[in-house]
Amino acid sequence: MKPDMRHVLIVDDETNSAQALSALVQEQGYSTAVASSLREARQQLMLMPAQAVILDLHLPDGNGFSLLEDAALVAGAEIILVTGHASIESSVRALRLGAVDYLVKPVQPAQLKQVLQRLGQGREVRADIQKRAAEVPQSGQFGRLIGESAAMQRVYAQIARVAPTAVNVFIVGESGTGKELVAQTLHELSRRRRAPLLSVNCGAISAQLIESELFGHEKGSFTGASRQHRGYFERADGGTLFLDEITEMPMDLQVKLLRVLETGAFTRVGSEDPIQTDVRILAATNRNPHEAVSAGRLREDLFYRLDVFEIALPALRARAGDATLLAKTFLREVNELEGLELSFSEGALKALETYSWPGNVRELRNVVCRSALMADGKRIEELALPEVPNTAAHAVGNGTLKSSVGSTIAQAERDLILATLEHCHGLREPTAEMLGISLKTLYNRLRDYGQSPA
Repeated sequence: MKPDMRHVLIVDDETNSAQALSALVQEQGYSTAVASSLREARQQLMLMPAQAVILDLHLPDGNGFSLLEDAALVAGAEIILVTGHASIESSVRALRLGAVDYLVKPVQPAQLKQVLQRLGQGREVRADIQKRAAEVPQSGQFGRLIGESAAMQRVYAQIARVAPTAVNVFIVGESGTGKELVAQTLHELSRRRRAPLLSVNCGAISAQLIESELFGHEKGSFTGASRQHRGYFERADGGTLFLDEITEMPMDLQVKLLRVLETGAFTRVGSEDPIQTDVRILAATNRNPHEAVSAGRLREDLFYRLDVFEIALPALRARAGDATLLAKTFLREVNELEGLELSFSEGALKALETYSWPGNVRELRNVVCRSALMADGKRIEELALPEVPNTAAHAVGNGTLKSSVGSTIAQAERDLILATLEHCHGLREPTAEMLGISLKTLYNRLRDYGQSPA
């Protein structure tokens, strides 16, 4: 029997809670049935398969998860968990068993409405994911990401698994590996893709302004607040919020962010009235998050709240064959934009593939653009490429920086950054460009090394 596409089963042993949920669901045009135990829930589903099951985890005859384990019984139904506290453990287990969303008690009508509005999109999203996965062998592209290597295939599989769910995702990777592209792909393949995706660079906003940017402020709440301002959490309601460089967020604000994740509510600066929000969080860092926790840059409780599902992006040097594919893609974009017909010589492609790319994909894109400007004729020869180092000796201008065997990656990175900065006479912008990293990342590294970023 096919599920009724306008029918919702509510499984909750608290009578008042179940009746309140039933009334709210019916206001959205759905028929409902109520079960107070796992036994009643199974009977109801056999009588009338539902489009969705709103499932409390704590029931008198067992845990709600046992209903999810009966795949044949809940087939075709989208499972929405209801819990008094959305723990990391329950979120991970729900993900593995196929739950698509969750509600925290007391359920807010606005949040329930948005969850119901997303019903039915799961089938559409899954079909889109399968289509894009099937196109990877021909196009070398999955969503906004490009690559055919085994390392990227693992990333694609992780995205496909977690994108349709409601859980938070922590994206970890070196600068320039494409963390924001992963966030965009996750949003586009999620059930929230018709709602906004907003991105916040936590390292690019001053400590004095970031709270106002995230949560908004009331008129007159501080000097210069001439009007009410809606923050990112308010504007992203129903959608996705990408918090880039989360380890750069001030610690006192991390406490407030944790509270939002736990309660689903925030207050504008200068106000005491809580505002409910339904936002999925994607966070990212170019640091080792565990080291950031140990160093006191990231609260441990916040880290585990964000790190429900982690995606580790590989460095470009660990993606065999992808440098060539990426370079050709970037050159095709340059050709289309500038009306050119450039191509790479075999020597140029070999040089691109064997380079270690400390600045990752961002550096590769910059190299392709510069090489296109330097090219004579219609082919980019190896000589048109900037001088690039190998892993044993890093060329910085006319000088050479040698790394000793046994040095840590962090030490080699520090030596390279400081040597390049010296070569550029202390100028930050050309240093960042030569390294293939963002100016913000350079500032963060210099601050770590005890140097003034100014």
